[in-house]
Amino acid sequence: MPSSRLLRHVGELPGKVRASRANMIVLVIFVSFLGFPLTSSVPNPRDDRPIIGVLAQEKKNSPKPNQNSYIAASYVKTLEAAGARVVPVMTNRTQEEYTALFNSINGILLPGGSANIYSSGYQRAAKAFYELAIEANRKGDYFPMWGTCLGFEQLVLLTSGEALLTSTNTRGVSLPLNFTDDASDSRLFGGFPADLLGKLASEPLTVNIHKWSLALLTYDTNEELKKFYKVLSTNTDGQVEFVSTMEAYDYPIYGTQWHPEKNAFEWRKDFIPHTRSAVKTTFYIAEFFVNEARKSFHSFESKDEERKTLIYNFSPVYTDDQSPFEQIYLF
Repeated sequence: MPSSRLLRHVGELPGKVRASRANMIVLVIFVSFLGFPLTSSVPNPRDDRPIIGVLAQEKKNSPKPNQNSYIAASYVKTLEAAGARVVPVMTNRTQEEYTALFNSINGILLPGGSANIYSSGYQRAAKAFYELAIEANRKGDYFPMWGTCLGFEQLVLLTSGEALLTSTNTRGVSLPLNFTDDASDSRLFGGFPADLLGKLASEPLTVNIHKWSLALLTYDTNEELKKFYKVLSTNTDGQVEFVSTMEAYDYPIYGTQWHPEKNAFEWRKDFIPHTRSAVKTTFYIAEFFVNEARKSFHSFESKDEERKTLIYNFSPVYTDDQSPFEQIYLF
């Protein structure tokens, strides 16, 4: 019933009933304007307390003890801004330690950086979590993974088992996305507003800082990758067309060769866009992945163990001018 007819109907009711009913109708109209549903349910508390692991990586030539690995704070801020908490996933731990942590967190992010994806602590930890995620998801135990830049390249290697990357001239450039036909009904982009998708397709909103890429031709001729990942966008350096966004067909595994986190939280490079649409991209990506983590029901055995593991136990460091990051966590 239109709001005008509802209010006319209220006028026909007696005194106190009329006042009570009018207040209720005003509330309903207000809520409907906000776009909230008029029905509610009590969510499982685990749904709204996701904890996501962010993989650390080796810090080259560190002169100080206990500063041998790092996580860029921009990844942590991005996830926290979407309603998640973060646990650092340390390198060079045992399989038993990784399994225990896997069963305690609700997803993992493999960040960008310069670690060796063929042999390093980063690679070994990523492999452990990838194999655990595949096994768990096959059994109906939802566990999402995300790879950004280096993490994207690591996912390509873990899935294909081959060194397939091609050198590209993409070490410092922001690009619009060339969406494929599969993007519109993808899990990743399906919930994006049309105007933001339009901006992503027409404006240079995605930051590329990588030497290696998955050439589209390589993807098209590799059966392991083709049956596992759906390509959602591509880009080109003028010579090589490469995959820039992908999601797995049957698993909650996602990768971007570009950096969603930098638009909102990194300021060292002039090619990083900070427009409203660029920053919205950061948060729509973050919201998507955090919502994926809400589907996982892993948890720590105790609140005390949870508190001891969270990244809140560490403080980010403001870096010098030689670093590409504003802040990093050191371990």
